Amino acid sequence: MKTAIQQLEYLKRGVADLVSEKELLFKLERSVKENKPLRVKFGIDPTSPDVHLGHTVPMHKLKQFQELGHHIVIIIGSYTAMVGDPTGKNTTRPQLSKEMVMENAKDYQKKIFRILDEKKTEVVYNGDWFSKFTFNDVIKLTSRITVASLLEHDNFDNRFKAGTPISLHEFLYPLLQGWDSVVVKADVELGGTDQRFNVIVGRDFQRESGQESQVGLFLPILTGLDGKNKMGKSLNNYIAMDETPKEMFGKLMSIPDTLMTSYFELLTGVSLAEIKALEKGIQDGTLHPKEVKKRLAREIVTIYHDKAAAQTAEAEFENVFKEKALPADIPECTLGEDAFKEGKIWIINLLMLSGAVSNKSEARRLVDQGAVYINDIRIENPDTDLAVKTGDIVKAGKRKYFRLKV
Repeated sequence: MKTAIQQLEYLKRGVADLVSEKELLFKLERSVKENKPLRVKFGIDPTSPDVHLGHTVPMHKLKQFQELGHHIVIIIGSYTAMVGDPTGKNTTRPQLSKEMVMENAKDYQKKIFRILDEKKTEVVYNGDWFSKFTFNDVIKLTSRITVASLLEHDNFDNRFKAGTPISLHEFLYPLLQGWDSVVVKADVELGGTDQRFNVIVGRDFQRESGQESQVGLFLPILTGLDGKNKMGKSLNNYIAMDETPKEMFGKLMSIPDTLMTSYFELLTGVSLAEIKALEKGIQDGTLHPKEVKKRLAREIVTIYHDKAAAQTAEAEFENVFKEKALPADIPECTLGEDAFKEGKIWIINLLMLSGAVSNKSEARRLVDQGAVYINDIRIENPDTDLAVKTGDIVKAGKRKYFRLKV
């Protein structure tokens, strides 16, 4: 077993903040002395079935705790998801039905256990205790915190000052998340840096309930493929966990070089010593950034697929982007007669029907960016109507190809 100091150093990898390091060391020392694992809490609100690599950052940290023998408690927010986390939102989030939340939760759990050991993970639903709350229980919970304290939450404070409406139920969210910590008796809670307020509420609630306050371990928000904004579907700068090996590899090869270190640190198991050696190699010119990036892509694709899939994806990447050849397995897109008007098809409809994009706005953006080609001819205008034929090759973005069948 690693000593408490060794565990602390290992767990600090990639961490943005700890509240507090001294408390975590104390808990780890006691854990080693008593041979009793820490209870490490992480809450998930399954508001969507979509899971991207940004969502996996805390999963990798939980895996580290798991490797050290600590007990992971995943709280599925079957109630908190219906309230909606207001963090980072300028408007009130739409409330989800319980059925929608539970359906999303099933898919989410499948993806979680691609990283964590399911047999060593406890999964609970906060609806199990909140569904039993009486109105009197709600009043007691709300009496534990003041409105002034809630307005210290950056999101609430900014919206209040801007005159943007705040629905009363949104104030309940940090209270519910905080009470979760009391129920599961958490020693540590993981969260992104945007969850600091909610985790601190949990610390306060535990102390008021006669428990030892949990340690807050905060992880950075993963920057997306654009190198500027946090990874997210709305900005189309994300990599989904269930992307194909080829798509995942290609997207990772598109990230700015400046993101490589953080991606290695937050998304892979490559040691910090080796990451520093890779950085040094780039700096002194003994390693080409592209080769290091291919190493990163192989590591990540292997995690979500396997080593063979990663090697195949790399070979395909080299074939398409180095040799400028077409992919070996271009999917076919069949167009029916109803897709045409006077023998032509609108380029936006063509991209939608192919599945290359999920909405018309995304299709227009691709055309405006000059990222859409038919037989190597760039489409300049999103209002273009085209006469196409069987065998035509359409390229949408950097990595999506499809062959037409009319």
